[in-house]
Amino acid sequence: MSAASCLLSEDQFLCSICLNVFTDPGSTPCGHNFCKNCISQHWDISERCQCPLCKKIFQTRPELHINTFISEMVSEFRSEAQQKVSSSSSEQQAAKPGEVPCDICTGTKLKAMKSCLVCLASYCQTHLEPHLTHDKPLELFCKTDQTCVCMLCSVIDHKTHEFVSLREECEVKKAELGKTETETQQMIQKRQLKIQEIKESVKMSKDAAERKKAEGVQVFTALKESVDRSLNELIKEIEEKQETTEKQAEGFITDLEQEISELMKRSSEVEQLSRSKDHLHLLQRFSSLKAAPTTKDWTEVSIHPPSYEGTVVRAVVRAVDQLKEIFSKDMKKLFEAELKRVQQYAVDVTLDPDTAHPYLILSDDGKQVHCGEEENDLPDNPERFSKFPIVLGKQSLSSGRFYFEIQVKEKPDWVLGVARESVNRKEVMTLSPKNGYWIVGVCENICVAVDDLPVHLPLQSGPQKVGVFVDYEEGLGLVSFHDVDDADVIYSFTGWSFTEKLYPLFCPKVNVDNDDENSCGKKMKPLIICPVNQSV
Repeated sequence: MSAASCLLSEDQFLCSICLNVFTDPGSTPCGHNFCKNCISQHWDISERCQCPLCKKIFQTRPELHINTFISEMVSEFRSEAQQKVSSSSSEQQAAKPGEVPCDICTGTKLKAMKSCLVCLASYCQTHLEPHLTHDKPLELFCKTDQTCVCMLCSVIDHKTHEFVSLREECEVKKAELGKTETETQQMIQKRQLKIQEIKESVKMSKDAAERKKAEGVQVFTALKESVDRSLNELIKEIEEKQETTEKQAEGFITDLEQEISELMKRSSEVEQLSRSKDHLHLLQRFSSLKAAPTTKDWTEVSIHPPSYEGTVVRAVVRAVDQLKEIFSKDMKKLFEAELKRVQQYAVDVTLDPDTAHPYLILSDDGKQVHCGEEENDLPDNPERFSKFPIVLGKQSLSSGRFYFEIQVKEKPDWVLGVARESVNRKEVMTLSPKNGYWIVGVCENICVAVDDLPVHLPLQSGPQKVGVFVDYEEGLGLVSFHDVDDADVIYSFTGWSFTEKLYPLFCPKVNVDNDDENSCGKKMKPLIICPVNQSV
């Protein structure tokens, strides 16, 4: 039985229903075996008795009996499997006093499973398998193939390779592990610091959000209170008019009721006198009753409802005026606070001469640019603009935020903004966001933001200094333009997903081909990149 069972595998003792080793195996008339409980339950829920394997149908449900032969083989198989597990576990136990230890193990010596009569060394299960392959102990380390080898391998399969002893290579590997541990700890520390940084950013974001909510509540509360006051004033005005009308009507009704009462009294007296049989009395009273009573002529008297025409419109106009006043004050504060916030992200921008249109003249310090009278002889490198008088800044942004300011004083036309790194610099096109440009410009006192369509912006007076702010945040990308002196927002491009570097853009003249004598001098004025004064 034992010899036969060694040739059997677990698959031969599996029930095809539960897929586990047989428990109380029973045989069907067709010769197939199943757990007795499994086949019984299968037939209990089936419409007919049928073998799950060969599909043979039994007209009457077979009476199952335990197959003792299969049951004994299963028991034997289970017993040997348990012995193998126990044996495998004991093989990895440390050698006890009196037991043969493994000659290869370092540190704790495991119990040796076998000893080699050739090399006279003993091996635990772990070190036995490679020895059975090599027939010699693995005493060397091949640095070329990074593997342990025996002396025979070193002169046959690894003849020209570099070798060191296992101990020497272990020292090297331990040093590498120490370095790896140090690097791992450094990575852990960096990530812990990053967690702190992220948490701090979240806290700052939360604080900023709370401040903005408070500002919003303050502004909208003032606006709401103003609207409520205007509504209450409108209602009061209408109610007062209605109250006046009602009082007038009540006075008329009182007078009418009094006259009616007197007339009814006279009517009663007339009726009573007309029934009198005393001729003398009737004639004596007739004159006094015949005379018309003293009453008011109500023919022209009427109630004219008050006119509410224009009442609501006038109230709305007053409310709007009040809102404008409140809005102007509050928005001024908000714009000032916003400008102060974005100025915190000021960067030092210098002009990149390799991108400058040949018509432009840059200062030596890279802070000023103006239009020349003729084109300079410059190489037509890929970075240079050929169709528009544009120059980009050297500094770029691919994450975070940046802000810079430009003096545009006494310039009748200019264009400022940012551009994608990949913009087409050699062809004429609309300088719009879809083409990689986010710009605002002024031409002859008309301010325009080039969005999907040009947006004309109302400016009471041209700005003297313009601030440009960029927030690269994914999905919420923002480019905003600020009138620095008035602390006002000129225009904002919002909700953009930036995917590449953005560069500051400067254009000191809208068109280089339409000079006139009156404006030439002003157009020669430079755009000047200014240091940011954060004292606003």
